[in-house]
Amino acid sequence: MKLNIIYTAVLAATMTLAGCGGEDGKNGKDGVNGTDGTNGTNGIDGSNGAEGAPGLDAPAPAVKLSDVLSNTKNSDWFIQASEKVSDTQKAVDSIIAEAGSAKNIILFVGDGMGVSTVTASRILEGQTRGMSGEENSLSFDKFPFAGLSKTYNVDAQTPDSAGTMTAMMSGAKTDVGTIGVDEDIARGDCASVAGNELATALELAEIAGMSTGIISTARITHATPAATYAKSADRNWEDNSDMPETGADACEDIASQLVNFEANLEARHAGATLDVDGIEVVMGGGRRHFLPKDAAANSPDAVSSTEGDRTDGRNLVTEWTTTYSTESDFYVYDQAGFDAIDTEATTHLFGLFNESHMQYEADRANDIAGEPSLAEMTEKAIKILDNNENGFFLMVESGRIDHAHHAGNAYNALQDTIELSEAVAIADELTNNRDTLIIVTADHGHVFTIAGYPKRGNPILGKVVAVGADEPSLASDGMPYTTVNYMNGRGHVAVDPSETDADAGYSAAIYTGRVDLTSVDTTAPGFHQEALVPLSSETHSGEDVGIYAKGPGAHLVTGTNEQSIIFHVMNHAGDLAARANSVVNPD
Repeated sequence: MKLNIIYTAVLAATMTLAGCGGEDGKNGKDGVNGTDGTNGTNGIDGSNGAEGAPGLDAPAPAVKLSDVLSNTKNSDWFIQASEKVSDTQKAVDSIIAEAGSAKNIILFVGDGMGVSTVTASRILEGQTRGMSGEENSLSFDKFPFAGLSKTYNVDAQTPDSAGTMTAMMSGAKTDVGTIGVDEDIARGDCASVAGNELATALELAEIAGMSTGIISTARITHATPAATYAKSADRNWEDNSDMPETGADACEDIASQLVNFEANLEARHAGATLDVDGIEVVMGGGRRHFLPKDAAANSPDAVSSTEGDRTDGRNLVTEWTTTYSTESDFYVYDQAGFDAIDTEATTHLFGLFNESHMQYEADRANDIAGEPSLAEMTEKAIKILDNNENGFFLMVESGRIDHAHHAGNAYNALQDTIELSEAVAIADELTNNRDTLIIVTADHGHVFTIAGYPKRGNPILGKVVAVGADEPSLASDGMPYTTVNYMNGRGHVAVDPSETDADAGYSAAIYTGRVDLTSVDTTAPGFHQEALVPLSSETHSGEDVGIYAKGPGAHLVTGTNEQSIIFHVMNHAGDLAARANSVVNPD
């Protein structure tokens, strides 16, 4: 290892100084190995070493540094950390740091995936693999570069997803609840949008001739995915029925903006006669915002008697299929349709797999028509997008981490984080470190805690059992408590322990106070953790979140940053703005 090179150099220098021979060894100065001072017979060239007389005060034998570390260097922890340093140095050596060196850019967003969520998820994943858990690493834990992101919005200490994702996609922080616009806008004021729109990384990539894609397990019109393509005075304007009856005539709802993305982008740069081909891959939930409020428009797997919410009579799915109508353009709504997609023969793919949000990963098997996993969607998207020799930009959101936390159900939040890790691993496998920048981050965290003093390997979803103990520790009220909890929220609710839908807890009353968990299996999917402050829903937190990166430009992810830096790292790596400007202003 490289450490041995350093040790050898230090040792050689020590021997060179010690090998001057004994004090009377007039001709023994070349005796590099004459450290015992007896004679200079070990001179480096051997010619004069024989005349070295015994030294008066012979120096002690040089101690090899490797011997000093004889016990330390055999520790698995020491070896693991040493290899990590070596691997990071290799990653630095392999990076081409010039602007524009990234052909492809993939941004993964774990919605609500704060540091404690990452920690608990890696432990849970490790424990499901038969490990103690703490020593495990999620796929992105192994990325060579990492930093922190300050998540506050311009007007809020604790943020929401609209403002945070706008910062990541545009490079400028903005207010709570607004999408794709700067801080000068007034939330809910349609008239304030004009002139305050922000360009996004996805738009720049599209103009630059790259393929583009959006994936989310939430509604595709939800705040995080919407911030890649929409400009809205309110994140809740997902379809026209969500907009105010008066005062919003000049604004377009978010679902409509998605379907009209190509036309809107070209109109925004009308003077440049821009010709883009639209977002190539869109997959997520949220069909209700694209369909008219007419049972005749229901999908085969509709849950509601009338699936659509739109009151303007428009069927945006039909509009999309009219715009993208070649034999290589596909709309799908279920697992079978998804599986049938030939990635080498697909130009555009639009997938809406649920009326509202997609299922939690743990609950996915219960979907009526079947849904692809986040990892499956990521793989399919990359295999479609990488057909473009100009590269691609892809945003992947694990949206339901956030929803499980809001419901106070750690099990689903952690399972969806683990699934995100699987998606990242697949993306890493399908791409090349030399031409693909991958960033994994979160928009914000949650008030989710890991506490108590559980012993190593204690089930992360279990009750606290202290070091040296066999029974759960008891609080001052004489009852056991769990390692993970929430600072606020609905608290523990009595639902079926096998329930894999975190949202089932909303059907129970908010519980204030402690619960005797002595006979409760707190590791069950349906268990909802206790909360200190009773609220109708658990809240976001305001602390920093992690940024993990690898590939060209990843070395720029370091230290503590404003969240908007993520756009700037992607822009530098892909030279997005310059490439887009060269198209819009060819002269």
